[in-house]
Amino acid sequence: MFFPDRVHQIVALGPLAMYLLLLGLINLGRRPFLTTGARDTAALGIGISGLVLAGPMELFMPEQAAANWPGFVWLLLLCFYSLCLTLAVLLMRPRLVVYNIRSEQLRPLLGTVVGQLDKEARWVGDCLVLPQLSVQLQIEQTDFLRTVQLISAGSLPEGQTYEAYAGWRRLELALRAALRGSSSTRNRHGYLFALTGLALVGLIAAYLTNDPQSVAQGFWQMLRLH
Repeated sequence: MFFPDRVHQIVALGPLAMYLLLLGLINLGRRPFLTTGARDTAALGIGISGLVLAGPMELFMPEQAAANWPGFVWLLLLCFYSLCLTLAVLLMRPRLVVYNIRSEQLRPLLGTVVGQLDKEARWVGDCLVLPQLSVQLQIEQTDFLRTVQLISAGSLPEGQTYEAYAGWRRLELALRAALRGSSSTRNRHGYLFALTGLALVGLIAAYLTNDPQSVAQGFWQMLRLH
């Protein structure tokens, strides 16, 4: 591993293992799974949080502050990371992510939903305009994950930010309801995510059971409480 000791490896790989297991379960499901771009990005941020803690945060730790406020400095760094992640999520354009589906399967469902929400809706290639909802989106597909994203096209209409977010919310709820009756085949790449996550969990469990005393001591040292 690229971290100096087992404690840093446990901290780095724990959240990542949970994220990979979650991603594996979603991709191995037999139904499409819809989430928002904000939730998808937040889950990724939590998944890599351990890597940030054991990497950059540990590397650039203010040692003077850690000596004066042992343990408390980690709380401040975690709050800082949470605020940065929250800011990144808030600055993102509205987006819907649908796992376990292809664009050719989603487009008919989306067309039905859009027809019910906005009679003036129109398609322009892979772009969709819903004037009554103040929503403009484009469809993008990721073949490896078999994922389709509905991404806001351009900036939100000036003076209609609330209406646009409300329109995206209405679209999300309607599309979620439409996807309940659809089915999909399992994405074989889900096994890769799930097995990798299980391997990381097994590695962490081995670290914890082989020498729990040294691991506990390492945690105290990492927190500067020794």
